[in-house]
Amino acid sequence: MANTPHGGVLKDLFVRDLPRHAELRDESEKLPALVLTERHLCDLELILNGGFSPLEGFMTEKDYNGVVADNRLADGTLFSMPITLDVDQAQLDQLDINVGARITLRDSRDDRNLAILTVEDVYRPDKVKEAMDVFGSDDDTHPGVRHLIYAAREFYVGGKLEAVNRLEHYDFLDLRFTPAELRSHFNKLGWQKVVAFQTRNPMHRAHRELTVRAARSQQANVLIHPVVGMTKPGDIDHFTRVRVYPNGMAALALLPLAMRMGGPREALWHAVIRKNHGATHFIVGRDHAGPGKNKNGKDHYGPYDAQKLVQRHQDELGIKMVEFQEMIYIPDKDEYMPANEIPEGTRTMNISGTELRSRLKTGKEIPEWFSYPEVVKVLREQNPLPREKGFTVFMTGYQNCGKDQIARALQTTLNQGGGRPVSMLVGETVRHELSSGLGFSRQDRDLNISRIAFVASELTKAGAAVIAAPIAPFDDAREQARELVERSGPFFLIHVATPLEYCEKTDRRGIYRAARAGKIKGFTGVDDPYEAPQKPDLVVDLEKQNVRSIVHEIILLLESRGLLDRL
Repeated sequence: MANTPHGGVLKDLFVRDLPRHAELRDESEKLPALVLTERHLCDLELILNGGFSPLEGFMTEKDYNGVVADNRLADGTLFSMPITLDVDQAQLDQLDINVGARITLRDSRDDRNLAILTVEDVYRPDKVKEAMDVFGSDDDTHPGVRHLIYAAREFYVGGKLEAVNRLEHYDFLDLRFTPAELRSHFNKLGWQKVVAFQTRNPMHRAHRELTVRAARSQQANVLIHPVVGMTKPGDIDHFTRVRVYPNGMAALALLPLAMRMGGPREALWHAVIRKNHGATHFIVGRDHAGPGKNKNGKDHYGPYDAQKLVQRHQDELGIKMVEFQEMIYIPDKDEYMPANEIPEGTRTMNISGTELRSRLKTGKEIPEWFSYPEVVKVLREQNPLPREKGFTVFMTGYQNCGKDQIARALQTTLNQGGGRPVSMLVGETVRHELSSGLGFSRQDRDLNISRIAFVASELTKAGAAVIAAPIAPFDDAREQARELVERSGPFFLIHVATPLEYCEKTDRRGIYRAARAGKIKGFTGVDDPYEAPQKPDLVVDLEKQNVRSIVHEIILLLESRGLLDRL
């Protein structure tokens, strides 16, 4: 029989009474609405469907303080992670959020009303204390700490929720189970014991060996329960991961969780969540939910800290921990063994996560002893070699510095080499087609660059070579462009540092002369500033070089990053 939910009752907050549901739906349309972030949406879904039982809403200050200080809600129930709704002063004022108010919580993706929150309190958290107590550090290399410092807003709003609509999903619908549905599924299959396996990565051979050993040791069935909400930046996307999870050896269900990468506390939290989903056992492995290295180059948590904390609360938790050490490959036996069971002197082999990413990046072999061919195939499809990726070459400089000529010559050279489409985003074309309504104020210039960066990012993601050549006079706008494009692929900032005097002297169109005469206002280099890039990838100068030599330098730069075969 499935495990009892945490706190004794599964807190499924969806109203089954149709008239009452209609009342809530109508009321939600009339109330002030708070639009939720992606993290809020993940938390809300698991509150509403009972995944975070015994919670019935976002934490009040008493619950929050108890969880932060002692892993316990105000009533003494074990719970290790703060589940909070953060807002800023402007939202408090605009929505008139105060004790007793009712607020609609709205999906940012499709404007659907999801729930009504009855406000019980509004409080200002001590974020440094939260970081130190929950994550054991105020080091902003930790993703949980970084969220608190840079993303979480000033106030938290606590109160109970009433569900209005379910969150809509459009992917893997057959694998999305609420806790109640998963419990019913186990009951239908006749499963008495269920070992849950938490993962945010693809399952390689070591992971399969680990889960099989765990199931055999407990004479139980396996639930593979991967996180498909928010994980660690740089993790493989869930679309790729889900396609390669094993089918048939276990139950597979997706968990829309926003991970905090909180190590021991996160492991305790994960155990509660799996208990609510009907699991009777939970695998806690080496470095469970650890975020990696801190700013001093050391791991944020010890390799088995998570196991120690879960073990300490084992009896109270009501779900049995199955602890495992790192699984290591023994080539002479062609099998995996837990690290603590390997005799001294035994020859071993292993591939770290860093080495795996390197092999994917360089095309180096990933051996079958490490992973399965079908898994490697999908990973390679989602991690193309550098020469198969898109990239952006972003040139900046004064009007008539030569960047347009360089851009056209570079386009011709890249087209000659082939291998990917080449797209041009030069200044006047962009101004005419993409930013025709913009002027030349600082705000409009920055908006023009952000539009270029957005288009470049999308084209780069699609595998194109993008050549952008705006004036782009301000350093912060250029750096924001870099940040946006680098989410999709490599970005190279080329400073065409042709001196202003040379640009004016060779200006056959008379634009500088008109600007000097006051006929053109806000002209870069005349009555508007140009901030030279602080960290360009390449500096060129058309007064000292010709276009052909500059293009050759850019090609060499691209070749050095593995993006081009030698032309």
